[in-house]
Amino acid sequence: MHALGVIPARYQSSRFPGKPLALIGGRPLVERVFERARAARRLERLLVATDDERILRAVQAFGGEAMMTSPRHASGTDRLAEVARSVPAEIYVNIQGDEPMLDARDVDRLVDCLASDPGQEMATLSESLPDDGAAADPNVVKVVCDEAGRALYFSRSPIPHLRREERGAAPGAERSAESRHFRHVGLYAYRSRFLQEFASWSPGRLETIEGLEQLRALERGRPIRVLPALGRYLGVDTPGDLIAVEKALLACP
Repeated sequence: MHALGVIPARYQSSRFPGKPLALIGGRPLVERVFERARAARRLERLLVATDDERILRAVQAFGGEAMMTSPRHASGTDRLAEVARSVPAEIYVNIQGDEPMLDARDVDRLVDCLASDPGQEMATLSESLPDDGAAADPNVVKVVCDEAGRALYFSRSPIPHLRREERGAAPGAERSAESRHFRHVGLYAYRSRFLQEFASWSPGRLETIEGLEQLRALERGRPIRVLPALGRYLGVDTPGDLIAVEKALLACP
């Protein structure tokens, strides 16, 4: 099944302007993500979709493919949909440009998830959070799922809420702390038709409140399959995250 990987990369960001060009170990963030994604076996093509000539030139300088897109898109998925209108594929993978620890095996698993089940329209990833403190960080998006692995909700708030007795429970009394909260890893796979349908919808109320594009699908009753990530992720949300990512890449290049 033909799969196209797209890394949306816009220059303007309220928390970190110019983030795709921020240097990590002397190389731009967008290059770090691109080289990781390029190792995926199930992608037949990979490109960066940007709204800024500086990012376009940076991608071309390291030998990657880039495409200019509109600066008016509300989300990375909307930018992906613009690419899809001119570059045909059966499955599109939205690869977040701020995940330099991307594991290419997770890209392949998302493609396989849709390729093996015609009923799946959209899939993404999650990973367990190591402690309850990380769940309180609004920069860390949390997800809760049903027993079949379908997303119930995504939030910047710590979900599920821990009751007082649960917060004070002895380690191992019920579930381990590692399994109580799950971080959403912003890597998505879409079927072509569903991607265009998604992009045709206006942002919903919950999407607007939380600032999370994936809620657009849930608000319209469309399921999102959530797979456990094989990799361990460390995203770049603020300039302060660059130091932690550099250390992680040195430990696990």
